[in-house]
Amino acid sequence: MALRGLSRRIRQLGQIQRCSVMVAQEQTVRGLSQAASQPEPSADENEAVSPTFVNRNPRNLEQMALAVKDRGWKTTWPHRQFYHRLVFSRTQNHVTAQVFSSSSLVPVLSCSTKEWAVKKELASTNSVAACQAVGEVLAARCQQAGITRMVYRAIPWTYRSDAVHLCVTPYWQNQANGAVITAKRQERHEHTRQGMKVKALKQKQKLLSYALSVTQYTSVSVTHTCRSWGNPCPAGCSLVC
Repeated sequence: MALRGLSRRIRQLGQIQRCSVMVAQEQTVRGLSQAASQPEPSADENEAVSPTFVNRNPRNLEQMALAVKDRGWKTTWPHRQFYHRLVFSRTQNHVTAQVFSSSSLVPVLSCSTKEWAVKKELASTNSVAACQAVGEVLAARCQQAGITRMVYRAIPWTYRSDAVHLCVTPYWQNQANGAVITAKRQERHEHTRQGMKVKALKQKQKLLSYALSVTQYTSVSVTHTCRSWGNPCPAGCSLVC
């Protein structure tokens, strides 16, 4: 019994040694088959990302018409749901046009007949021609400053005046994106107005034709005076007087 137990332990010891040798060989083979480790990239100052981000072009979203407009000013005047707003003022002596931003109370751009460069080219500083000149100069300045989207709100009867219309027209004629959109809206409104005018004219024509037909129908009884009420007319008309 003692010999059997001894032989069994010897066999187990031999198996353990063989297993350890095989494991060592596998580890050696795996170590040889692994790819060489890549060196870590060296940190370059030009390629390092700064932890603080500075937006060098804050009006980029505005230029692409993606910036969110300030909302929640329905009960105040003026509303702040715009990028830039045009303010036109005309006094007895001068004409002034200013452009305001939604986040500032100070005008971003302005043009007035008080400027000598504009005043010397005009015969009058408060005429309709002066309003048109101020609008053209301010439109050129807005294009140079990169302001392509603007709103103008005014009372309807004030907006219909020739002075205001000629002052705002240069912005529609501008080739900027916002001006084109405004011009398209204006054209749509013009088409609507023309359609309303045509419809009203057709109604007037219908009323006129109806009035003419009624006049022709009653002209027989109007051409004479008949006293025979309820009897055939002695003048020979087909109507009963």
